Amino acid sequence: MKWIEIAVFFQPDETVLVEELIALVFEDAGVGGVSVERPDLEPPEGWDPGPVSRPERFCVRGYIPSDDGARAVCRTIEQGIDRLNGQGLSLSISYTGLADEDWSETWKEYFRPERIGERIVVKPTWRDYRPEPSDIVVEIDPGMAFGTGTHPTTSMCVRLIETYLRPGQSFLDIGTGSGILMIVADKLGAGPMTGTDLDPTAVETAQKNLSLNQVAPDRFRLVKGHLSDGVRGRFPLVAANILAEVILVLLDQLGQVMEKDGIFICSGILEEKADTVAAKMEATGFRILERRTRDAWAALAGRYSG
Repeated sequence: MKWIEIAVFFQPDETVLVEELIALVFEDAGVGGVSVERPDLEPPEGWDPGPVSRPERFCVRGYIPSDDGARAVCRTIEQGIDRLNGQGLSLSISYTGLADEDWSETWKEYFRPERIGERIVVKPTWRDYRPEPSDIVVEIDPGMAFGTGTHPTTSMCVRLIETYLRPGQSFLDIGTGSGILMIVADKLGAGPMTGTDLDPTAVETAQKNLSLNQVAPDRFRLVKGHLSDGVRGRFPLVAANILAEVILVLLDQLGQVMEKDGIFICSGILEEKADTVAAKMEATGFRILERRTRDAWAALAGRYSG
């Protein structure tokens, strides 16, 4: 099979939000696992530099199979980029054809280890990393559909889990994706864990990553379903790193899986929508404990009053 590498270039003086807007264009076209390249970023000491030289331009890259559907995907991306340029940006697109053997290694070049919590470091399986004595290293093999968990929304979720998880507590991850939040919870001493996702590929990927990180099969349950559908029991800690619009729907049913005085952590929320989500949380029985923001994204933690 052949692949198409799609690169959208942006200007260095444009904000970090531009990266997110471009990534959303890819997502709307059905392209997952995009990478962002910034020549101005220095890898921290101890990070494996790998064989890739520093990128020359600022860009967001994604990959699609070169099949009958490629033209429609490219057209959708071009339309999205045209809309952004119409708002005053200066973005350009390039396409590069790749053979299957090129694809299998090329997309991996853009994922590196990254610290996403106080102690949590997420590391792609193909990279080396020299951990500090207190580091907790999470191994991730994202596959084609998911990134490595280094997005600001994931990082904020991880830091909130570090703050609120108590050893032995059961944990529910709604929209688990690659399973990274479940892995983090396990390494921080969580009790039994449940993860849900509507995408069967996500369930398979989470299963693989949990096994990769030596999480015992009897310590977790994965459910293919919509939000909390199919979840059994109530939990003292629930996390959802999904879009604000989906969190608003989830809040109407969340009381069915929350323990009284339990903590709900949510992320994936554009900062401009955080007040709306916070208001809905308060209307459905939560007291806001904390709000964090990073790169135009927000995360919230609230306690459920029952």
